[in-house]
Formats: sequence, structure tokens, C-alpha cells
Amino acid sequence: MMYRISTLLLALLIVTGVSAGVNVGSLTTEGLVCPLNVETPNPRLSWIITSSDRDVMQTAYHILVASSPEKLAAGQGDIWDSGKVFSDRSVWVEYTGPKLADNTRCYWKVKVSTTRGDSSWSPQAEWGMGIVGEGHWGGRWIGWEGPFEWDIEDSHSRMSSRYLRKEFNSEKKEIKRATAHISGLGLYELYINGQKVGDDVLAPAPTDYRRTTLYNSYDVTDLLKGNGEANAVGVTLGNGRFYTMRQNYKPYKIPTFGYPKMRMNMIIEYTDGTKQRVNSDEKWSLTAKGPIRSNNEYDGEIYDARLDLGDWTKPGYDDSKWLKAQRAELPFGTLRGNTAPNMKVMKTLTPKSVRKLGDRFMVDFGQNMAGWVKIAVSDVAKGDTVVIRYSERI
Repeated sequence: MMYRISTLLLALLIVTGVSAGVNVGSLTTEGLVCPLNVETPNPRLSWIITSSDRDVMQTAYHILVASSPEKLAAGQGDIWDSGKVFSDRSVWVEYTGPKLADNTRCYWKVKVSTTRGDSSWSPQAEWGMGIVGEGHWGGRWIGWEGPFEWDIEDSHSRMSSRYLRKEFNSEKKEIKRATAHISGLGLYELYINGQKVGDDVLAPAPTDYRRTTLYNSYDVTDLLKGNGEANAVGVTLGNGRFYTMRQNYKPYKIPTFGYPKMRMNMIIEYTDGTKQRVNSDEKWSLTAKGPIRSNNEYDGEIYDARLDLGDWTKPGYDDSKWLKAQRAELPFGTLRGNTAPNMKVMKTLTPKSVRKLGDRFMVDFGQNMAGWVKIAVSDVAKGDTVVIRYSERI
């Protein structure tokens, strides 16, 4: 009898050890980590199994999808509970729950059964539904449908950035969640209450604008002020490849698609279940009298620090001398959620050498790269010009 009990205890210890060695992580939706602009009605979920043992194979999975992190933590799949599904599939597993409305947030986790025991529940992940279809978007495309008097439109175009801003008061309630869905063509940077939204650069990704235009979605909950306080939204619009770098130059090969424009729907959800929308429309203010006098991927940027706009992305800024944004022409391509990660600054390099050549400096970073140079300059006066030229070979 003692021998049998010892054997049973040993077997339990072995099973417990194996189970503890199976983990589930790296959860993705449509191949992305926590995307907020999913448009497919049946998002595909994937995960990775890790284990300290060999020959571990999945035999079943169980997925929970909840409407809040709290419900998911409590084991409530109030949106979808797959139940235990006997399958070895761990990639592109389709969500088959109820149809999801625009801007819905879904929180999910998964656990698996394997040939070496069951895993515990994975860490939580989330996805958000985007705005699917032109008829579901609010507001307008806005911008300025023409050049300003200082802009130059030729084979070496020089057109200044456009700056757009909007102030609004939140409702006198506590904010539960807020999501900004935005497309800025050709390139944009979004600011809320003085803070840049996200760490993307050169967004959105370029496309053939005759077929597709992209929007990005961001969780901006922590940047907004609730309980009736004032908020400000600012957008810098650059030309990118929408307003092409070489106007009237080989149009059969280098098409242009119009002047920069922007569309944004920001949806603020309150703890009492109500929503507030802040959309782009002709009530936004616009100016091109800012520091970026020209932005051109071929010929560089001209930045006039004397025209710095100050705290234009914060509430209370005086924009009384700004223009009212114009309703812009619709881009031809279909507006869709971005399905790939945006470009980001991945590494900061320091120079390998700096050589002085007369009144110039040659800075060598030791490798080819795509990025920007950040410098500190002294002994300059108002009106002086600093020129930075880039080259791959000398």
C-alpha cells in the first residue's frame, strides 16, 4: 500500500511539473500586437507555445474574449467563449463570436492542452475594431485645396506644411476609454494637449493612393482630460508622396494625388456608457505660417525656427488669426485600417568621427541609415542658416 501511494504521489508531481513547463504567449490578432483598426468581421488569432520539454504538441485550445480586462481576468468571456476545441491549430484561428461593431474593444486570452499537460491562461491581449466603410466615418476630409503665395509648384516643389487644430471640452464625466482614428495624407503627426500621439514616424505608410489610403488608430485615453475640462488636438500635415516631390515632372511615371488632407474620428467613451465624438470638419483652424516651409523627400526640409508656433497643440492657444480649414476633395482610394506596423526610430547612433573643413563639419556615422540628424549649434544669430546635407559616398 505504501508503495502504491508513493507511486501515485510521484505521478502527480511529474504531471504538475510538466504542466508548469508549458506556457502560451506572443498573442497577435491579424498578425499584429494589439491592433486597434481591425476591419475583418472574423479576426484571426495566433499564439506561440513555449516549453522546457521537447516534443510538446498542442491538442486543444480554449479562447475567452471579453468586453473589459476586469471581466477577462475573472474568467468571463462575455463576448465569446470558444469552449475547449480539440485542434492543433495555433495560427490564424478565426473568431466566430457575435458581429462586432465599429470601435469595439476586445480583450482575449487563451490556454492550451498539449501532449505534456495543460498550460495556464496566457497574458491578456486586445484588439479594437476600426471604422469599416465610408458611410461609418463622421466628419470631413479637411485641408487647404491650393498652394499659398510662398509655395512653389515645379519640378523641385517647395510647399509648406499645414497645421490644423481644434479645441473642445469633454463632457462632465469620467473618461473610460478614447480612441483616435486618423488618416493624414501624405504624412501627419497627431498631438493631444501638447503630447505627440504614438511613436510612429512618416505615418501613414505610402500606398498607391488611387486604390487604397490608410488610417491609424491610437488609444489616447491617458492624453485627454475628462470632467468638462478643455482639450486641444493638433495635426501637422506633410506632403509625403501624396503631393509628389516633383510636380509636373514625368506625370506618366510620377503621379500626384492632390494637396495634403486629413480625416479624424476620435471617439471618447465615458464610464456611464455615453460617447462623445470629435471629428474633423470645417470648424477646425488651419495655418501654413509655421516653421516647416518646405518638406520634400527628394530635396529635404526647410525649417524656419523664427516661425515657431509655440504651444499651438495645447488648450488656450490664440488661433484667431488662423484660417478655417476647407472641406477637401475625397481621395480616390478606399480608406482602410493599416495592417502593418508603422516605421519607428529603432536606434540612436553617435558619430564615428567629426572633421572640420573650413566653416563646415563632416560627420561620419560609420554606416548607411535612414533617419534624422539631431545637432546642437552655438554662435548663431536670428536669421542665420544652418545647412545639413546627406550623402552615402564622398
